[in-house]
Amino acid sequence: MRRDAQPMTDNTPFPGFPGGRLRFAAVPDVFFSELLPAIDDLAELKVTLHAIWRLQRVKREPRYLALAELRADAALVAGLAATGQPAEVALEQALARAVTRGTMLRLQGEGSDEAWFFLNSQQGRQGFERALRGEVSLAGGAPGVEPRLVAPRPNIYQLYQQNIGLLQPLIADQLRDAEATYPAEWIEEAFRIAVERNARNWRYVRGILERWAREGKGSSERSGSGGERLERDRWRYIKGKYGDRVKY
Repeated sequence: MRRDAQPMTDNTPFPGFPGGRLRFAAVPDVFFSELLPAIDDLAELKVTLHAIWRLQRVKREPRYLALAELRADAALVAGLAATGQPAEVALEQALARAVTRGTMLRLQGEGSDEAWFFLNSQQGRQGFERALRGEVSLAGGAPGVEPRLVAPRPNIYQLYQQNIGLLQPLIADQLRDAEATYPAEWIEEAFRIAVERNARNWRYVRGILERWAREGKGSSERSGSGGERLERDRWRYIKGKYGDRVKY
């Protein structure tokens, strides 16, 4: 492994850049003027910079990164371990954030967990369109697996503003903690349930997530289960004649 690709531990001080001729990665100016001020997640920042660096070094056209390649990257995995989450979870969430933000473009393997990522640049968009049309074969794809476009999943802040209202700073901290704790699909479904039950407030959404984490999402969602009956009973009292006496 090259010296500049070796992952460092938290307790190892950086020895400084080596002498001689150094290689540099080109980062677009717009990254520092627009993207960097908007990125508030450490894993997303690490994955974004790492992807820009790696995409400049791949030897294929169009240039893209397979999810399997990112998962196997020792330097990236070591860096994501410092976020306090399992590296694979941090990687998935960081990629989802980058796609939602518009930094990266994602193609998903039809009926599989294979995925490929392109930088949302002019060159990256052209390669993405070619791959989407089936004009290029993407490395790592199993026979018969066709890439498809995946719509970016809205993040928790977008869900709050779309379904509850204006985001306040105090709530933003709670949303950040929830996004780091619960899977994205849980959060999206909890907001949907709150809207369906006309309970458009964060306390209700958070209660659903906490119950799923405590009791198991699958057990409470089965039709007729005790968890589901308990939720229906609770909702009946909240909206019924004693609603003004019940806090939720």
